Amino acid sequence: MIFGKKGRERFLDAVTGFEAAVRERDADRSQQCFQDLHRFFGEAADQEFHQAGPRLAGILDEVPPGPRATVAVIVGACVERGADASACGPHILAGLAGTLDGAREACERWEATGGGEFPDPEADEPHPDLFDRMGEDAAVAWLTLHQWEMASVAMLNHAAVRTALDTDTRARLFRTLRSVEEASGHDFKCLAYALLVLDDEPLVVLDRPTGTGYALRMSGIGDNFQLHTLLADVLIGGGHLPGRAPSAEEAAVCRDQPGQVDTTGSFNLVTPSGDWVWNEGTPSDIPVVDGVRLLVLDPPPYERSWPAGRFFPHMTGDLVLERVLDAEEAGRLLAGCVTKDG
Repeated sequence: MIFGKKGRERFLDAVTGFEAAVRERDADRSQQCFQDLHRFFGEAADQEFHQAGPRLAGILDEVPPGPRATVAVIVGACVERGADASACGPHILAGLAGTLDGAREACERWEATGGGEFPDPEADEPHPDLFDRMGEDAAVAWLTLHQWEMASVAMLNHAAVRTALDTDTRARLFRTLRSVEEASGHDFKCLAYALLVLDDEPLVVLDRPTGTGYALRMSGIGDNFQLHTLLADVLIGGGHLPGRAPSAEEAAVCRDQPGQVDTTGSFNLVTPSGDWVWNEGTPSDIPVVDGVRLLVLDPPPYERSWPAGRFFPHMTGDLVLERVLDAEEAGRLLAGCVTKDG
């Protein structure tokens, strides 16, 4: 073009330049192209994001630790604009694993060098003793963990990424994250909840007032507020239980539609041992009994209202009724459940 390229073309040019500079270990050119990635990102078209995401993800290991986290965030933004999450996810989650290990080391070193209030990773200026007390690599891991959280959640919004993540790896990531949260006093709730999301997960629900039972399957549900609304939609809206069914809009925003709509709770969710399953928790809180998660529905002790919607706005959720339990099976399961005052 005689008068220069459009913004979206400049973004891909920046990606190409950044790839080459990183692989050639050209620090000055890498910095310039890194700045161009930011400068032209907002002007790029979806097709450019589709190409850029996997390309940037593929060179993450070669990018220095500090800017690596920012590049990971750009990859996450590309995925949110349509880049292939399955191609980008393994690179981002590998970076997350290394960052979590470094953040755990940062916590250990901070405690070993006198402890005290843990540094805020998002403060305008880092704690003056942070690098001396933690060491450079561990300090960078701590300071960039929130960026890796954003990038990783963008990947984990996609069922294909979640289901490709083996159980042991997911459990290790979650344990390390919990140890960092406990040691630092800082919360990474979005990442924790994303790592707990269940897919294609069987769920048996017993309604104590009617003595009936239902076998369902859930996927992509971020918290129990979302599950609660979908249970009411499937069971009350489906004509299986009495009560107030959510509106079509209330149910839709809990599956795949944007936004939030006020709703009112229909049940009290409890475990077979009688403990409450809090709406603020996740479906992973529901205990496994004889190989399947088992949930009991009691009448609500008081009216609860909340904005129906998805904890993860970019994650599709679903709850499907597979069969109604026969009276004998439902009665047998209910006989093993206890009632406990809330």
